[in-house]
Amino acid sequence: MQPSNLLRIESLDDGWRDKDCVLLHACFQLLKDCVEKENLFIGHTDWNADEKHQKVKVELEALYSWWLKRLEIEEQCGLNEQQYEEDDRMLHKLIEVRWALWT
Repeated sequence: MQPSNLLRIESLDDGWRDKDCVLLHACFQLLKDCVEKENLFIGHTDWNADEKHQKVKVELEALYSWWLKRLEIEEQCGLNEQQYEEDDRMLHKLIEVRWALWT
């Protein structure tokens, strides 16, 4: 992934987006890239090393799955206040497990 200082956010088009939206999409693009392009779940991490790693793998898998479904919802139905609140909760969860996003 060169250059490593650029992030292509696949879920956003070239149109204007408020930064709260860009922040959400950028963070989950990083997770998506880590899973799909850097093979997070089959890379260097021993996910069975201990309970902490086992739990974080489950959490990362859930976040990744949620994001893929979340994109479908936005495309089909748009967003509302309830979705915005769920986005915030999931973004917090991603931040809490960011220590595990290395390959």
